[in-house]
Amino acid sequence: MRRFIQLAGIGVAGGAVLAALMQLIHAITGNDAYILLYNVDYWPVIHVFQHVPGFGLAFHFVFCIASVIGLYYVLALFGWQYSIWAYAAVYTAGSGILYFLTLLTELPPSADDPAAWAYWTASHFVYSLVVAELIIRFVRTDGLKVGAV
Repeated sequence: MRRFIQLAGIGVAGGAVLAALMQLIHAITGNDAYILLYNVDYWPVIHVFQHVPGFGLAFHFVFCIASVIGLYYVLALFGWQYSIWAYAAVYTAGSGILYFLTLLTELPPSADDPAAWAYWTASHFVYSLVVAELIIRFVRTDGLKVGAV
């Protein structure tokens, strides 16, 4: 249970960094790639909540928590749960592909906006590094401390 809570906390921390970075990119460039983080209008069932204030933000954090927990345990099957590059590969490639969910909505960003795709993908690369570093620092070392004399 402790590891699950640690991973959930890392999902929140990583999600906060990702959201802040995407907002910073928007403030500097005016690019609307950040909107995709909070957009749920193309999701079955939950799209009815798209106009509820804060729902998109809550969805973003739930997705971050679930992805950190899920990816950690999938990578653990291969012994890669402490590999920075495993997280970087999955989150960067995955986000680069998931960017095209924007094809399912009228909201920005546009699927044919290469700058938005680059900002989105690069931000998720940073997210992957944050998540991996926090897992290595807090989850891996937690196990090392238990057996320490």
